[in-house]
Amino acid sequence: MWTYDKILEYPINIKETNTELAKVIISQYGGPDGELAASLRYLSQKFGMPDQKAKAILNDIGTEE
Repeated sequence: MWTYDKILEYPINIKETNTELAKVIISQYGGPDGELAASLRYLSQKFGMPDQKAKAILNDIGTEE
């Protein structure tokens, strides 16, 4: 059993590992269609916007992703 009570905000206890579920979860964060990729696309697109309001909106969306 693994415990992560010093690192995370809320303590969790992992009773068994599930590598297939771990692959799905990590792909959502780091894969080409994941949260990180989406966030970086929004943040990089803001530099091409001619108007400050559009830049601000893309920045807000990118940081929220």
